[in-house]
Amino acid sequence: MKLNNVKTFFKRLSKKNPSPKTELNYTNNFTLLIAVLLSAQMTDIGVNKVTKKLFLIADTPEKIIKMGELKIKSIIKSINFFHTKARNIIKLSKILIKNFKSKVPKTRQELETFPGVGRKTANVILSVAFNKPTIAVDTHIFRLSNRTKIAEGKTPLDVEKGLEKVIPKQYKQHAHHWLILHGRYICKARNPECYKCIVSDLCLFEKKNFIAKKNAAV
Repeated sequence: MKLNNVKTFFKRLSKKNPSPKTELNYTNNFTLLIAVLLSAQMTDIGVNKVTKKLFLIADTPEKIIKMGELKIKSIIKSINFFHTKARNIIKLSKILIKNFKSKVPKTRQELETFPGVGRKTANVILSVAFNKPTIAVDTHIFRLSNRTKIAEGKTPLDVEKGLEKVIPKQYKQHAHHWLILHGRYICKARNPECYKCIVSDLCLFEKKNFIAKKNAAV
């Protein structure tokens, strides 16, 4: 996609949703970290169902450790890979207390020292908790970026680097959320709703016109 079109793309998304926010529920930076960790291969809706109960009982590393792994598992058992995630939550909490005085660190390098926290999760924390202009490439952003040809890449890191190069500076702060929400609700995996997409004329998806006509006729 041409750079002028990329700028227009984000200008329209920003006009539609000036202050986008994560759809994960959280009460502080620690609970945000736990929510994002649980969201791997899960929907935000599914995560919010379990964290509603979890965070009422434990919203600090100390309370999580006091709760114990078995209790955590019983609460998050509807989450994919809940056994591993429960163990990681306990380990993560211990590291936070020992090395960071129970405070979530502000750098990607430090965040990635936690079990279960990779580059994507770290970028989400940096963006949401600390307002840093990072791009966390999940399945939605990876699909949308390649489909629209804003930033093509074979890996999430390729796409992340591509997006960092082309997104205008004034839009980098919220670009992560705009792309996720657009991919989640409009540029869907199986049935992208091109007929109501506000950036369809800029998109380089080869099948978009067919999809638009097909849906408009329904």
